[in-house]
Amino acid sequence: MKLLAIIPARGGSKGVPNKNIKSLGGKPLLWYTFESARISGLFNEIVLSTDSEEIAEIGKSIGLHVPFLRPAEFSSDQSKSIDVVNHCLEELEKRELNYDAVFLLQPTSPFREPNSLLKALNILETKNADSLVSVRRVPHHFNPHWLFEADENNLLKIATGETELISRRQDLPDAFYRDGQIYLTKVDVLRKQKSFTGKRLSYILNESVGSSINIDTMDDWYEAERYIANNKVEL
Repeated sequence: MKLLAIIPARGGSKGVPNKNIKSLGGKPLLWYTFESARISGLFNEIVLSTDSEEIAEIGKSIGLHVPFLRPAEFSSDQSKSIDVVNHCLEELEKRELNYDAVFLLQPTSPFREPNSLLKALNILETKNADSLVSVRRVPHHFNPHWLFEADENNLLKIATGETELISRRQDLPDAFYRDGQIYLTKVDVLRKQKSFTGKRLSYILNESVGSSINIDTMDDWYEAERYIANNKVEL
């Protein structure tokens, strides 16, 4: 299978200014995602999709392929990731570069273990899935079977539509939430269905502390700095 990794990194981030190239542990944030992808040995190409000349230059300096700059229409706060990925695929197709599947690897999840990328691909192929996302377990007290929503009379009803609560924690089914580490989708699904999921969505379960860190705010950034200090992160 011919694989492409896309690292999206637009300029103008607000929660953490210039976060994609801000130094974390002496390296630009981008470096962590690129290095885990490189070490995995999976990819025919690792491409940086950015609208910023500055980010592009820093990306090139660490070894990323930056064949184009992303246009403004795909670089705003409202831009959809699916459009960013399909724009990248279109640009590469113009250069006669074609792939079977795409990993979307967000630099805001820096502590991605290279082996998790290999495991993700193996799960996708074994399950004959259209796509895969990385997830973490929802804590039992937030399980959807124990959540409520208000009805038209402002009375509570079980969010799942059930009429009786599952009484024991041990009887709750597992529930999961996306952690932002890995999005893996076959190109046919991306291009023809304009979807990250298709009809058959599989998952890889992340349970490490590092995989839970997703940088959107300065508090997240400080958490990432503490993680590096406490774990001597080396890829």
